[in-house]
Amino acid sequence: RFSLGQNYPNPFNPKTNIRIQLPNSGFVKLTVFDITGKETAVLVNEELSAGAYNIDFDASQLASGTYFYRMETAGFTDVKKMILLK
Repeated sequence: RFSLGQNYPNPFNPKTNIRIQLPNSGFVKLTVFDITGKETAVLVNEELSAGAYNIDFDASQLASGTYFYRMETAGFTDVKKMILLK
């Protein structure tokens, strides 16, 4: 089944890891947004095979605060919150 894991560590500074699980291959988009809804990073935007993936995110260019990350695929969308502390 599809799964978007909680980033680890959380809170983080400046790097964190996000685990995603795909039951079948398909197009995946994983994006990061700030608290106002502005897109700040695109971590994945491509066709992926079925399986588990660990996506690294380096937020050294971002300010401290609360961010959200969203995974979108055909038939599945999930959003999680993460906190960057500098």
